[in-house]
Amino acid sequence: MCEYSSEDGFANDWHLVHLGARAVGGAGLVMTEATAVEADGRITYADLGIYKDEHIAMLRRITAFLRSQRAVPGIQLAHAGRKASTEVPWAGGGPIAPGTKNGWQVMAPSATPFTEGGPTPREMTHGEIERVVRAFAVAARRALDAGFEVIEIHSAHGYLIHQFLSPLSNLRTDEFGGSLENRVRMVLAIISAVRGEIGTHVPLFLRISATDWVEGGWDIEQSVELARRAGPLGVDLIDVSSGGSVMNAKIPMAPGFQVPFAERIRKEARVMTGAVGLITGADQAEAILHAAQADLILMAREFLRDPYFPIHAAHSMSAPLTVPVQYLRAFPGSVPRD
Repeated sequence: MCEYSSEDGFANDWHLVHLGARAVGGAGLVMTEATAVEADGRITYADLGIYKDEHIAMLRRITAFLRSQRAVPGIQLAHAGRKASTEVPWAGGGPIAPGTKNGWQVMAPSATPFTEGGPTPREMTHGEIERVVRAFAVAARRALDAGFEVIEIHSAHGYLIHQFLSPLSNLRTDEFGGSLENRVRMVLAIISAVRGEIGTHVPLFLRISATDWVEGGWDIEQSVELARRAGPLGVDLIDVSSGGSVMNAKIPMAPGFQVPFAERIRKEARVMTGAVGLITGADQAEAILHAAQADLILMAREFLRDPYFPIHAAHSMSAPLTVPVQYLRAFPGSVPRD
């Protein structure tokens, strides 16, 4: 979950404590918030970034602590595209015009704004597309230097890569627009570039919105086809979310409402999937795994509410309980972490 607590993309003590608390709480994988591969790819001026080498040192301190608690450190690489250059949520979250404080000119596959009356993005040139592809690859290399052991490419929620995928935001008439073959071209290039940087041993996730929830937009059938193409290029798991492309989508939110998408992609594309979205209980998460609807459960808001969710879940299900040695007195009968 984005924390909007950085200056010039730098991680700080907030990120160390925030992410570290989830590792102390027993999470198997701790993933950063959307981490920008370019300064202009940040959602807000306060987003976390990995667009310069100087970002590595503090991130390395964070990953070392996560590993000390037996958690795998992961990073989500992102570019916001036309949804960039906004105010932080608690200050209204609205767009900030280029040329004003904390604002810049945003870009997208097409010159269509995200909100009616909002700032119009600049249509990206071929050179800018190639630059962003390289930026993801360079960011992945920095991520390895910083100690991350899982890389996730964020192509969901209406951010730049999703903007290329969805016909609602991609109105191009060149080789990056129109047909499905063309609209997936950029994300496949990013996957190949990132895999080329990280080698074959590092798990690579791809986060997608399985549907725009709007007629004529990106949908589950196209998502299955993208997964079929992404797997052979080196994607190990599809992290299946939905929505975010347009403002007028009517999303039928309910517990586990996105799980069927993860299940379908898993079965039809034969690639591992992660389930997300209103998964808030241990029994609920376990049922999804036992039903083979997904291979992994990824949780966000529930971990904001309860950083110790895994410890509480293990206790409620009478599962083996491991805790930091400093906490043994609070959990009689538990096993200390190495």
